[in-house]
Amino acid sequence: MMRKTMLIALGLWIAPVLPALANSADPSGVWLRDDGNARVRIAPCGSNICATNVWIKDTSGGEEVGDRLVLTLKPEGADSLKGEAFDPKRNRRFAMTLTVKPDGLSTRGCIIGVLCKTVNWTPAQ
Repeated sequence: MMRKTMLIALGLWIAPVLPALANSADPSGVWLRDDGNARVRIAPCGSNICATNVWIKDTSGGEEVGDRLVLTLKPEGADSLKGEAFDPKRNRRFAMTLTVKPDGLSTRGCIIGVLCKTVNWTPAQ
């Protein structure tokens, strides 16, 4: 009975995220940022997706292990997710596009629709 209850609870936790990923590539995993300064784990968190820092080489820019972005993304085509990212540490929201590529990920975040930055990610070893 306990095992069945746990499986149902796990299903309820994962189910809201699955529709967003059903028709697009899955970005889940640990990724190394193109500047080599961060490793991030992308995984379901509640009804969203979270990108959580699991390793930071240089913390002088204010990034720390455990910092996360809460991503509210919806499929856009076969390989992209688009929506909003929320940074609870800085209380900032910005537009986000995440594209899964054969050799990694690409993220593009924009604040006020004009200030944008694209970052490329490779699978972490």
